[in-house]
Amino acid sequence: MVVLCEKFLLYYLSNHTDRKLSWQTNMGTADLKATFENGQKHELNVSTYQMCVLMLFNNADRLSYKEIEQATEIPASDLKMCLQSLALVKGKDVLRKEPMNNYVSEIDAFFVNDKFSSKLYKVKIGSVVAETEPEPEKLKTQERVEEERRPQIQASIVRIMKSRKKLEHNNLVAEVTKQLQSRFLANPTEVKKQIESLIERVFLERDNSDRKLYRYLA
Repeated sequence: MVVLCEKFLLYYLSNHTDRKLSWQTNMGTADLKATFENGQKHELNVSTYQMCVLMLFNNADRLSYKEIEQATEIPASDLKMCLQSLALVKGKDVLRKEPMNNYVSEIDAFFVNDKFSSKLYKVKIGSVVAETEPEPEKLKTQERVEEERRPQIQASIVRIMKSRKKLEHNNLVAEVTKQLQSRFLANPTEVKKQIESLIERVFLERDNSDRKLYRYLA
């Protein structure tokens, strides 16, 4: 997977030199072909995290929670939900765990459920939904993405205002959104913040008679 990611990164950056690529590994999906006892075969539709866990069992019959955590480097909260979805959901339990109870802990051990069977050849194994606030890692990712987009929003505002000289707030936001839509959907609140930043840095100014009208300062 790392080799494939690196190849795609090189391809992506060769086509988009002014962008950065961040992998949202918690959002991917994969199809795995699995063979269980008596040759029963299934195609498992799983998340990227679930795929990483299951592929470990190509080379091991039994793995502890700590071994899985170390091998995959999946954040602890995500890993526990991932293992719960693979071992504790009735009809989707392609793994078994010891001790057998209704939760995943760091002292558990996991192995393939050779008795697994389903009437369907293709089995979709959904993710367990967390009932907690977003993890710090996800918040950090979101903050990093927003930070990387700010210069692009500012550059778009300056290009538009340099061309138009003066423009009303809603029209400026609409033009910025249109100009950046091939890259990302600009948040109007963030656009407004960057307009304020450019006003403070004397790139723009508000019209004295109409506070919603901006003027470009050469």
